[in-house]
Parts: sequence; structure tokens; C-alpha cells
Amino acid sequence: MKRLAWLGGPIAVLLAIGLTDLEGSLHAAHLLCFALTLMCGVGAVFGIAYTLLAGVLVRRFFARTSAEPTSYPPVTIVKPLHGDEWTLLSNLSSFCQQDYPGAVQFLFGVHDSDDPALRTVEQLRLLHPEAHITVVADARLYGPNRKMSNILNMLPEARHDLLVFADSDVSVGPNYLRNVIGELQKPGVGLVTCVYRGQPDPGFWPRLSAKATNYQFLPGVVTGLALGMARPCFGQTIAMRRETLEKIGGFTQFVHHLAEDHAIGEAVRMIGEKVVIPPFTVSHACVETSATKLIAHELRWSRTIRTIDPVGHLGSALIHPLAFALLTVVFSGGAAWAWLLAAVALIVRLGLKVLSDHALQQPHRDLWLLPFWDIVSFSIFVASFFSTRVIWRGFSFKVDGNGLLSPVQDE
Repeated sequence: MKRLAWLGGPIAVLLAIGLTDLEGSLHAAHLLCFALTLMCGVGAVFGIAYTLLAGVLVRRFFARTSAEPTSYPPVTIVKPLHGDEWTLLSNLSSFCQQDYPGAVQFLFGVHDSDDPALRTVEQLRLLHPEAHITVVADARLYGPNRKMSNILNMLPEARHDLLVFADSDVSVGPNYLRNVIGELQKPGVGLVTCVYRGQPDPGFWPRLSAKATNYQFLPGVVTGLALGMARPCFGQTIAMRRETLEKIGGFTQFVHHLAEDHAIGEAVRMIGEKVVIPPFTVSHACVETSATKLIAHELRWSRTIRTIDPVGHLGSALIHPLAFALLTVVFSGGAAWAWLLAAVALIVRLGLKVLSDHALQQPHRDLWLLPFWDIVSFSIFVASFFSTRVIWRGFSFKVDGNGLLSPVQDE
């Protein structure tokens, strides 16, 4: 009994120490939850403010008047092709249906003479026998960016000094060319590019991909332009004079860039010429047919932006107010005010969708998909900080701080 009594003292001390450590751990956990609640709550509030601002700016951006050309000089439309895409024929046809009185050359290029896209070009000839169509099939590669290699192979066949480069997955309205040339004729303008909306192929995942384009990317670009924080250039349209192309040193320098469009825009600005965006959209086909393809595409985009514009990428956290609000609910233990914050975030996100749909003159569809995509998109945003590896056309690359590609071997 005496021995047990003797042991009681140390045991009591150990228990006291353990309780003290437990209290300390609980206190530290409480402080961590409080800090995370505060951080996510602030992120949600600022995200809500950004979303409200974006809605106003989107409406204002598309309320502007498009430019009309003072003359109609001849134009070469350059379109690199690869594979038989779902809407390729209708995409190409939209460029052949332009309300543009000047001469237009349609220049198509592939790396492989057996590329199925060439069958679509033959169909295009039958639909538009009056169109001046030139095809280049050339396998030469100059770097990992196959699109730029394709364009370099095509350029010697371009007959005119006004060049409009447009991706194969783009469709346009009948006034597209005249409005683009009208902008290019303004004083000091060296390049015209266009924002784009998502046009989904059939299926669930393409519809989800369109949400990313229409209600995150598009408002983000418009807001960044209005605040002077964005310097975009998009491959969906790059219109420039041959003289400007020669001034920047040609396109060979961009064959190692993943975001070659961004790099081209920066090169034009470096020679003192302006890059402008007219107040209309072109349509970009959303073709991701599975979750894997969609996530790979969005990760490639997100990681590319992080490498070429890390501050802007970090600031894009503001496009995720609903995700921040839901995290606030979790870390606050389901506080009533946190649920109210989540409800407000959801309402303003849906409101931005309605305003964007109105500005784009498209119907209000798939409202329920937007909050689902917001959560998926936030997960992709977080994942973008953990690697610089991207998958592009089945090949793996790392992207450095200048947006340059380096092939990596998959294990």
C-alpha cells in the first residue's frame, strides 16, 4: 500500500502534464480553426465583391460599339488543323460566310498528309466553291509547340499582308472579319485579339467546360482589362500586319512556348504597338469528353498562367467566393453567419451567370452546374500550385517561369 501511495504522486504529475498538453493542443487547434475561418471568410467577402464588380464590367464591355473598317484590304486567314473535330466543318464554314467585300485567302495547314482534317477541307470546298482555299501539308517541326511549327510551315503560302490567325475550334459571326480589320486600322494598333465563349460539344463534361470559359475566364479577362491588370492575347484570334510580324522577329522564337499567344502579344507591346480586344466574342468549342480530359486541360491552363503571371494567378483566387464560403462553414463549425455568407456567394455567382448570358445573348441554362463547377475549379486552382507539369496532346512537359516547354518522360 505504501508503494502504491508512493507511485500516486508521479502518476498525478504525469496526468497533470498530459492534461496540460491536451489543453494546449485543443487551444492550438481552436486558434487554427479561427485563423482558417477568418482567412476563408475574408476570401469569400472579397470574392463576392469581385463577382459583383465583374457583372457590371461584363455588361459595360459588351455595350461598346464594334469598329467598322475604312477600307477592305485583302486578308489571309491562317488556320492550323489537327484531326477531325466534332464541329470542324461548321467552324471553318463560319469563316467562309463573312460579310467582307475584300479578297480573302483561307490557308489551312497540317503536319500529316493523311490527317482526317483534310477530308473536312474538301467538304468545305464543295460547300463554298467560291472560297480561295490553300492547303499546306508539311511534317517539319521546329520545337515542342506543334501548332507554331504548323504555322511556320504555312506562312510562305500566305498571299496577303493582313494576317488573321485563328484556331480550328473557333466559329465566328458574319461581321467578325470586318470588325477585326476595323480595330486593326485604328492608329497605333499592332494586334487584335478576341475574348471567347465556350460552345460545348454534346455531353456532360463539355457543358461543364463551357462553364469555366463563360463564367470564370471571360469575366476575369474583362475585369482585368478594365482595372489595367491584364495584358491578354488569345490564339482564338490574332490579327496583325505582316510588317508587325517582321518587327517582332517572326514566329520561330515561340516554338518552345506553351502560351505562344501570350508571348506574341507581349512581343507586339514591346515594339510600342497596342494589343486591343473588340467588344464581341468568338465561340470556342469545348470538347473534353471525360473528367480526366477536362481536369488535364484546366490544369494545363492554370499552371501555365501561374508560371507566366504568378501574381495574377494568385489574385484569381477571388473568382472562387463560393468555395471560400463553404470552407468558412466547415472551419466555423457550421456557424449561422457562415451559412449566410455561402448563400450570398451562391446568389452573386448565379447573378453573374445571368448577366453574362444576357451580355452574350445566350439562354440561361444549367444553373445547377455552376456551383458544382465552382467547387471542382477551386480544387484545380489549389492543385496548380503543386507542380509545373502539364499534358498537351498526349505528351508531358514542364513549364518554366518564361512559359517555355521542356519535355519530360512519363514513368
